[in-house]
Amino acid sequence: MVQQVNKPESEVIKHSLSDIPIKSVYTAKDLKDWEYRERLGEPGQFPYTRGIHHNMYRGKVWTMRQFAGFGGPEETNERFKYLLSQGQTGLSTAFDLPTLMGYDSDHPKANGEVGVCGVAIDSLEDVEILYRDLPLDQVSTSMTINGPAVIVYCMFLANAEKQGFDLKQLNGTLQNDIFKEYIAQKTYLIPPRPALKLIQDMIVFCTYNVPKWNTVSVSGYHIREAGATAIQELAFTLADGFAYVDAGIDAGLKVEQFVPRLSFFFNAHIDFFEEIAKYRAARRIWAKRMRDYYGTTDERCLKLRFHTQTAGCSLTAQQPENNIVRTAIEALAGVLGGTQSLHTNSMDEVLGLPTEKAAHIALRTQQIIAYETGVADVVDPLAGSYYVEWLTDQMEEGANEYFRKIEEVGGVLAGIEKGFFMKEIADAAYQFQKKLDSNERIFVGLNAFKEEAAGSKIEILKIGPEYQRRQTERLNSLRARRDSAKVGQSLETLKAGLRAGENSFPLILETVKAYATLGEICDAMREVWGAYRETAVL
Repeated sequence: MVQQVNKPESEVIKHSLSDIPIKSVYTAKDLKDWEYRERLGEPGQFPYTRGIHHNMYRGKVWTMRQFAGFGGPEETNERFKYLLSQGQTGLSTAFDLPTLMGYDSDHPKANGEVGVCGVAIDSLEDVEILYRDLPLDQVSTSMTINGPAVIVYCMFLANAEKQGFDLKQLNGTLQNDIFKEYIAQKTYLIPPRPALKLIQDMIVFCTYNVPKWNTVSVSGYHIREAGATAIQELAFTLADGFAYVDAGIDAGLKVEQFVPRLSFFFNAHIDFFEEIAKYRAARRIWAKRMRDYYGTTDERCLKLRFHTQTAGCSLTAQQPENNIVRTAIEALAGVLGGTQSLHTNSMDEVLGLPTEKAAHIALRTQQIIAYETGVADVVDPLAGSYYVEWLTDQMEEGANEYFRKIEEVGGVLAGIEKGFFMKEIADAAYQFQKKLDSNERIFVGLNAFKEEAAGSKIEILKIGPEYQRRQTERLNSLRARRDSAKVGQSLETLKAGLRAGENSFPLILETVKAYATLGEICDAMREVWGAYRETAVL
C-alpha cells in the first residue's frame, strides 16, 4: 500500500532572478496549446529554439575567448600570444577608459586611467604593435568598443592592409552597439542620432569590402550588468537589434545583404535555467520577426548568432575563489543554451584586471566543459523539459510585452531620449538590491556564509603610471614624425564630409592612415555634432 503524503494547502512559491514565480514541479499541463514544430522544431531549423546548427557542438565546439587588454599594446600583444598558445581560438580585445571615451592618453581627463581597464590605443601605430605577428586571417578577432568603434576598426583595417592581409578574408566582431551605451554603459561621445549614422556608414562599407566581419555585436551584456532582469536584457537587446536592421534598410541595403553579419552578445547570470530559457527565446523571437515582419526566408538572416560572457555582476570580492564555481555554472548555461562563442570571467575581475593565472583557470573551465563533461555530445539535451519549455515561453511573452511598451514610447531612439530604458533598469536594480539587503536573495560570502577574516589573499594585477608615461612619449614622438599638413587636411575633409552627410567610413580611414590620433578624430566629431549629455531620470 502506498503511503499518502499530505500536501500543504498553499505551496511556497520561489521566484527566479527576474522575479518570475516558479512552482515546485512542472508537467505537460503547463504547456498549454504547445505545438512542437511551432515552439521547438528540430535543431538547425525554424524557429531555431534548439539551436542554429543541426549538429551543434558535434561539428565544432564554441569559440573560446578570454579578454586581453591592459597597459599598453606591447603587454596585450604578449597576452594574446600566451592565450593562443594555451588553446584559445579567438582574440578578444578590451580597451581602457580614455580610449572608450575618445581621449588620447595625454589628455587631462585620461590621468590615472591609461591602461587600467584595458589596452590604451591612441593611433594606428599602437594597433600595429597590438596585433604584431598575429595570424589575423586565421583567428576571429573581437573588439569591445563602441563610441569610437569605427575609428579603432579603421586602424585595424589599415594595419591589416599594411601587413598584406586580404580584407575580404578577415573574420571578427566589432561590438559597435551604441544604443546600449546610452541605455547602460554610458561610454558615448556624440548624440544618438549621428552616432547611429556612423554605424550605418560602417555597415554599408563592410557589406561590400569586409563581408565576413560582424559589423555590430548587439550587446545585452552591459544592460544586464547595469541591473536589468533577464527579460529586460532579452527584450532591450532584441529591440536594439531590430533598430539596427531598420537603420541598414534606411541606408539602402536589403536585409539579406547585411543582417547575416549582425551578431549578439548576452550575459550568462547565475540563475541557471532562466539563462538557458533566455537564449532559446532569443532565437525564436528573432527568427519570427525576421520572417513575419521583415519578410525574409534567408536562413542566414533567421539564425540569431550570439556570444556569451559570464556575469561580472555575479562575482564577489568576498571569498573570490567562489567566483570560479559561479563562472563554471554560468558558462555551462551558455553552452546548454547554444552559444557560438564564450568568454569566462576570471575569479579576480571584481578586484581588477585578470592576472595571467586567473585567466588561465577561466580558459581551462571552458575546456573542461567542452572535453570532459559530455554536454557537447548531444544537441540541445534539455529540449522537452516541461520546466525549460515553460520558462522559454515566459521569456518570450515578457519580451513581447516590452516590445509593445517600446513601440508606445516611439521606438528605441525615442526611448533613449525619454529615459525609458534607464528608468526600467534602475527600478529593477533597486528591487534586486532590496532582496539582497533583506537576505531574500542569497549570495554566498556576500550576505550569507560570511567569514570573519578577510579571506585568502589573491594576486591582483596593478597598472601603474608608467604606462601613461610611455603612451605619452609615443604620442609626442608620433606627432613630431608624421606629416602634420596631411593630418590637418584629412581632419578638415572629415569634418566637411560629416556636415554634408557623406559616408564617413572612407574619410575616417584616410585620417587614420595619416596617423591622426583617436582623440583628434573624436574631437572633429564632437566639433560637428556636439558632445552628448544625458538627461537625468529619477
